[in-house]
Amino acid sequence: MQNILKLGIPAGSLQDATAELFRRAGYKISFNSRSYYPDIDDDEIDCLLIRAQEMARYVADGVLDAGLTGYDWIMETGADVHEVAELVFSKVSRRPVRWVLCVPEDSPVRTVEDLEGKRIATEAVGLATRYLERHGVKARVEFSWGATEVKPPKLVDAIVEVTETGSSLRANNLRIVDEVLRSTTRLIANKQAYTDRWKQQKIDDLALMLRAAMAAEGKVGLMMNVSRQSLGKVLALLPALQKPTISNLADEAWVAVNTIIDESIVRHIIPRLRAAGARGIVEYPLTKIID
Repeated sequence: MQNILKLGIPAGSLQDATAELFRRAGYKISFNSRSYYPDIDDDEIDCLLIRAQEMARYVADGVLDAGLTGYDWIMETGADVHEVAELVFSKVSRRPVRWVLCVPEDSPVRTVEDLEGKRIATEAVGLATRYLERHGVKARVEFSWGATEVKPPKLVDAIVEVTETGSSLRANNLRIVDEVLRSTTRLIANKQAYTDRWKQQKIDDLALMLRAAMAAEGKVGLMMNVSRQSLGKVLALLPALQKPTISNLADEAWVAVNTIIDESIVRHIIPRLRAAGARGIVEYPLTKIID
């Protein structure tokens, strides 16, 4: 019987970002609009589309061996899962999302304590309730089925909502009172499944390749030939990932230098490298970086 890893892919806002990360990691995921079972070019993996809000529960229950979801939903559901890797990506950016406590701009509320006895709407009732408990505040927390930003002040006094850029909050004339939680995407595994030697290796291999793809994002490689006489000046210009690799050439007066730099500085550094004596400069793309 063939070993199969049951893997949950987050449906909705993270779906496309997840597929792109997998592509850069070397896995091709194809979605069919009528199916919740995406195709993946790995015969040892079966994928299932599940909302991120539900993922941790299904992984904890063993319906799935592993899956990707936010740290916020792990905390919200209280799911007992093994966290394999933190993967800092989201639907818009490559930074954590924030759950924030918000009120209308003209609200008299300035601190969480000002919400004593008030009404708060949120999709993350557990997170909001525990946050209020930590601050010793008693308020009514109600589940929001969507469009949470438009509810204050007519329907509720405040909301606890997730944001990446804050643009939606500003568009709805909301002000952040406090940060409730920061969250990043996590690769999680069922604890029992992770004790299986084959599944653990499969999950760890997947985590390695996903992390490698993320590490390579925004990086490029540079290689060049440098005379030994100019080597010191060239090396002084290179902000290397670790240290540049220096190799001897057939001409003993020259060496080859290979390094990794941020793509954003390439256009600034190449003219300076050439002025310092580098020749035959080649920039090449990176898909993965593995420490």
